[in-house]
Amino acid sequence: MSKQTVVIGLGQFGMSLARALAANGGEVLAVDINPAHIHDIAPHVADAVLMDAMDDEALAAIAPARRDTCVCAIGDDNREGSIIVTALLKQLGAKHIVARATDDLHMRILTLVGADEVINPERSYGERLAVRLAWRNVVNVMPLGGDLVLTEVVAPESFWGRTLLELALPKRFGVTVSAVRRVRDSVVHASIPDPLAAIEEGDILMLVSTEAAARKLTERS
Repeated sequence: MSKQTVVIGLGQFGMSLARALAANGGEVLAVDINPAHIHDIAPHVADAVLMDAMDDEALAAIAPARRDTCVCAIGDDNREGSIIVTALLKQLGAKHIVARATDDLHMRILTLVGADEVINPERSYGERLAVRLAWRNVVNVMPLGGDLVLTEVVAPESFWGRTLLELALPKRFGVTVSAVRRVRDSVVHASIPDPLAAIEEGDILMLVSTEAAARKLTERS
């Protein structure tokens, strides 16, 4: 059975999230107070509802407790609304609430009123972009929890024609290559790395390590 997600607030972030969830096989119920937003999202999701999510009776009618995840994606133009909707979702028994915050104070309040997970997409994107611009050959960095990150690195020239066994990256840098992405005939293929296969120009290495270890590799390779 597909995971059921409610996305409340169809600004740029909420709209993109709802469409991406649906494209990945999720069953999405999109909610907004703006008829134009509902019109735009309706062809892409399982259901789209025009309503004011701050109306507790209207919100109860979509049965948040029966959904796997409820996302309050209301933007920074209505911080009060995002707090109220998050609190109502909690009161209505939502299993897992993800709320969008615009700053640290907003984040703390959303947590206090019941959000299980609070995100700041603008800040997160800015931090990932900074890493990509500051580190050599890095495509993306994603936190995995604790000290670990997943870093996508374009194989530097010093790696071309050499095998992972030769490169000895765990010993030299403290990183583990979990997968290799390679473009063939304009199609991206990802595979579990073969330690005896040579790295090619354009290969993207998926590294699991601490951030410090990943930075060390990008600086010294």
